[in-house]
Amino acid sequence: MTKIFNVNGVCRPDLHYMVDLSSRLAAIKEMVDEGAYFTINKARQYGKTTILWALAHFLQEEYVVVSLDFQRMSSLSFQDEQKFVASFSEELLYAVNNIPEEIASRLCAFADGTARLNSLQSLFRVLSLWCAGTEKPVVLIIDEVDTATNNQVFVDFLAQLRAFYLSRDLMPTFQSVILAGVYNIQNMKRKLREDEEHKQNSPWNIAADFDVEMSFSTGDISGMLREYEEDYHTGMAIQQMADLLYDYTSGYPFLVSRLCKLMDEKLADSEEFPSKKSVWTKQGFLEAVKLLLAEKNSLFESLIGKLNDYPDLKKMIYQLLFQGQTITYNADDSATDMLLMFGFVKAERETVQIANRIFETRLYNYFLTLPEVQNGEMYRLALWNKNQFIKDGIFISSVK
Repeated sequence: MTKIFNVNGVCRPDLHYMVDLSSRLAAIKEMVDEGAYFTINKARQYGKTTILWALAHFLQEEYVVVSLDFQRMSSLSFQDEQKFVASFSEELLYAVNNIPEEIASRLCAFADGTARLNSLQSLFRVLSLWCAGTEKPVVLIIDEVDTATNNQVFVDFLAQLRAFYLSRDLMPTFQSVILAGVYNIQNMKRKLREDEEHKQNSPWNIAADFDVEMSFSTGDISGMLREYEEDYHTGMAIQQMADLLYDYTSGYPFLVSRLCKLMDEKLADSEEFPSKKSVWTKQGFLEAVKLLLAEKNSLFESLIGKLNDYPDLKKMIYQLLFQGQTITYNADDSATDMLLMFGFVKAERETVQIANRIFETRLYNYFLTLPEVQNGEMYRLALWNKNQFIKDGIFISSVK
């Protein structure tokens, strides 16, 4: 089967051109081996689901891996504790083969509502019994965990994980728990609770730091391109192309793969680029950048949606793009934290900067369409700046 560049769902090495994840998987396994509980928080389409899928396969020889996805649970599942316990048990039964009969029977009772008490306490006692009786330690992975962010029951679920983690010498529990999503736990709790005490106290303060780099390096990108080149022999200058991709995307996984996909599938064999050999050039790359900046895709829609949902973030982006303000990075500032979390910006040299050249150009163009910008003097200045810094639709600033 011919491989493709993939921007939708899980990337699989047998189907898709992708970066080598082995070093990342080894680093995460070290954390699992050490018994760490941790979160993987990255912006949309940053490769979280792919890394979790690969990790589950990477761990399965040594661990019982439970891979859940909260997106498969409806909002009704989080309505109250009883419904959550029932839905969680049902997902567990669906996700894991060969659960011991006694444990499976008790989970079925939770799922169908025939248990004497459908409570988190009862559920976790059953899970503890399961962990005590398995030959391999159990690892729990939950993707899209922030799907539950509007529901108090999720905080109670985290509190149970924490309680069993702290008592693990007395009560068997999961070897490791990995929660993945866009929101970090602190920002998830802001959506759940309004009082100041709960904003400061986290039921997930047991989490280890997750320092595994998820962005693609030029080495990662060149490895992916090298695999493509082995199939198509385009004669591309692999390192130069990898440098271009990194320069414009700062290694944002979706942007890298999307640009490659546009060159391979949209531009190759066109009138301007009649072959794959002709498109894998700087000219072909810049044409792909223009196509990317002009298209509607789920990542750009998510970015603009967040600006509309969070006026404070919109104001900060405007200040960065149009007023030339230097915003000092402050880890305690909630607005800055959310900009980083959503992937708009990066912290570099103690300041906040737009994450990459693609985002910078797309956001710049977006702000120029807003009535409040068009009706002011800033619009005239912005158009002048655009003429200075945007050529053929591409930002030519110093962002790297």
